[in-house]
Amino acid sequence: MSESPTGDFEMDWERERRTGVPEAVLCASKSGTQIQAILIAAASAGRRLLFTRLEPAAVEALAPECRALLDYDPISRTAWCGGPPPAGTVRDGVGIVAAGTSDLPVASEAARTLEFLGFSAPVIADVGVAGLWRLMRRLEEIRGFRVVIAVAGMEGALFSVLAGLVDAPVIAVPASVGYGVSAGGTAALHSALASCAPGLLTVNIDNGFGAAAAAVKMMGKIKD
Repeated sequence: MSESPTGDFEMDWERERRTGVPEAVLCASKSGTQIQAILIAAASAGRRLLFTRLEPAAVEALAPECRALLDYDPISRTAWCGGPPPAGTVRDGVGIVAAGTSDLPVASEAARTLEFLGFSAPVIADVGVAGLWRLMRRLEEIRGFRVVIAVAGMEGALFSVLAGLVDAPVIAVPASVGYGVSAGGTAALHSALASCAPGLLTVNIDNGFGAAAAAVKMMGKIKD
């Protein structure tokens, strides 16, 4: 999506054909008027559209008829219009692992993005390495995924541990969960980038959407 000098938005409806991932709207930097205009344009064109970083207050500010067009989840701060993917087209193969319940907003953003893009998105939560037995108890289930998205804050130890235990590519999502030197997710990001575990990839802090998009592209190249 690009903004013209007049403030109008031009939607990139051809993005999915080019890249495998459709247009999405980052709402954090947009006004309620802009979000509503984009939503009306998508609905008028009969297009499905994903909205990310959409705060509850911004949803409440929309006109009632516009709110009615949205499937909104306040935990992940995501919404979409145009309904879910057609029945019978949903694929599996991608799993999300979250270190703690505090990481669920980011994990949920990844899950909702995957759901919008036509993938089932099971979330295995509260398996951080501070209680390693919890991860080991779910390990065989995690090994069944073809791509794993791992979300962790604090020191981000889950990334290296998990990538050393599974044969699937692991996409690390550092979460801005923690305090002191962990605050803001920087420690978890550095842990992911410095990991010696092979097959570990990293996206930006709190970027559940980006991790889901990367997983979908990987799955697009995996032949059943």
